[in-house]
Amino acid sequence: MTQPDTEIRTAWRSIAGRHHEGPIEALLVRYAEPHRKYHTATHIMVMLRHVLDVFQSMQVQPSTEVIAACLYHDAIYDTTRGDNEELSATLATRELDGIGWSASRCGSVAAMIVATAGHVVDAPDRVAADRDTAILLDADLAILGSDPGAYQAYVNGVRAEYSHVDDSQWLAGRSAVLRGFLGRPRLFATQFMYSTFEHRARANIEAELAALSHRRPQND
Repeated sequence: MTQPDTEIRTAWRSIAGRHHEGPIEALLVRYAEPHRKYHTATHIMVMLRHVLDVFQSMQVQPSTEVIAACLYHDAIYDTTRGDNEELSATLATRELDGIGWSASRCGSVAAMIVATAGHVVDAPDRVAADRDTAILLDADLAILGSDPGAYQAYVNGVRAEYSHVDDSQWLAGRSAVLRGFLGRPRLFATQFMYSTFEHRARANIEAELAALSHRRPQND
């Protein structure tokens, strides 16, 4: 059993108990799909750690809804589709309903998962739901503020997941995404993640953009 699998199972049991192993085993199979190079169980494990760190910094008990959203947010991952988040939210709703979660709790999880499509939270920390969404999105973006080696491994992994996209499309699309991030007043909504990762994230993004600007598409 790998470390990511162990930590994911532990997180699941913390919100579902020990009598609902079927859903988490099926989820781990999804995260082991061969086309995944970055969006794997390791990504989920690292996100879970960041989520717990943020809650600890706030001296607040971890939200079970955020943990569930973290576990399921990339459950469906097909880079040829544009509705992965919606499908993942639907899957999460079905599985959580199946273990007895209320419609309200399932709805909160689904809304957070859908928010990962654009990584935008309208009013962080205003109410609990916005706080939870901010924590989830910050954890998902934490890789942007990693050390340069880890950041490059992330970029390589995502590029491999989009291997069906030609070089010119990748350069244009990736550059647009990065410029969008740089155009935000801040990348991280929670104070803990902002203080920890904002500066490094912007440096990584700027460096990647500079590298992309000097590349010529191989298919040109």
